[in-house]
Amino acid sequence: MATPEFVLTLRARIGHNPLPLNGATNVVLDDQGRVLLVRRADNHKWTLVSGIIEPGEEPAAGALREIEEETGVIAKVERLLGIGTRDLATLINGDQVWWTSIMFQCRHVSGEARVNDDESIDVGWFAVDDLPELPPHHVHALALAQSDEPAWFAA
Repeated sequence: MATPEFVLTLRARIGHNPLPLNGATNVVLDDQGRVLLVRRADNHKWTLVSGIIEPGEEPAAGALREIEEETGVIAKVERLLGIGTRDLATLINGDQVWWTSIMFQCRHVSGEARVNDDESIDVGWFAVDDLPELPPHHVHALALAQSDEPAWFAA
């Protein structure tokens, strides 16, 4: 699914002005310890599976929905990795977003990883020591998943 309807409705009223949104950033691991990545259609960069949490949606449920929608993989949430805000982002279309990122560690349950919507052009499992370049906040989420630390947050 591309941009959710609630965002399109808000954008019709506020244009490109900053909009606060909640997103799930998901470190999905398989039984071999590989991480699931998607190659975005808009900028062709590799990222963790992530997406917008819908209004009223539980964050963990939104995380699992995004994973299935984008990759066809059924996963389960194992733990909360952290929560934090990101700098103001300007998207390719000029929209500005203040993201609050909720990061989860998830485990593959079933399903073959595949491009499952129009948001990605490639999907794959990668060894954590052989990853393509990732955005800094995704590198941070991966580091949290590899640690035994409790959920991270900035104070």
